[in-house]
Amino acid sequence: MTDGQRPVAVVPITLPTANRYVEALHRHHAPIPGGFGWFCVAAVVDGTVRGVAIAGRPTNRNNDDGQTVEVLRVAADGTPNVPSALLAACGRAAKAVGAARCITYTLDSEPGSSLRAAGWTRETDGIQSWWNAGTSRTRAVTRDHMATLKTRWAVHFREPIAYVHTFPADDPDQDALFG
Repeated sequence: MTDGQRPVAVVPITLPTANRYVEALHRHHAPIPGGFGWFCVAAVVDGTVRGVAIAGRPTNRNNDDGQTVEVLRVAADGTPNVPSALLAACGRAAKAVGAARCITYTLDSEPGSSLRAAGWTRETDGIQSWWNAGTSRTRAVTRDHMATLKTRWAVHFREPIAYVHTFPADDPDQDALFG
């Protein structure tokens, strides 16, 4: 740590509380609707929450493969190292639950310094928002940032595992176990 920087602790936080921080601190995103956020963390410095992150199901159905976690929101008050600590914690949590990768997006105009510091790599530039595409099932409330190109960042843990779901009702040999 350089002079003047304080240790950052990361703790779990509820979605409603995290959303209040997003509403207060995020530059262009609104809070996350219930059902999308799987886990939330807060960065605490000197006993005060200085930022939050919300991770969950990928918003783009092309990434929703059951093995990818997306960091949906990071909102911080400018305290040094808070965004990097939150992003690193989300990556560790995603890996702990068995995800193959964790992704997030920034505006192309954002440098991604916190992502690089947390060990993430820049994957794809120039992505257009899919929320208002003609193929979208649910059109989003239009916001200025939706017209801006995005960059996808990722941290990879392993190759995705191919598998199928087999439920007891589908397999007569399982009747003895679940009968």
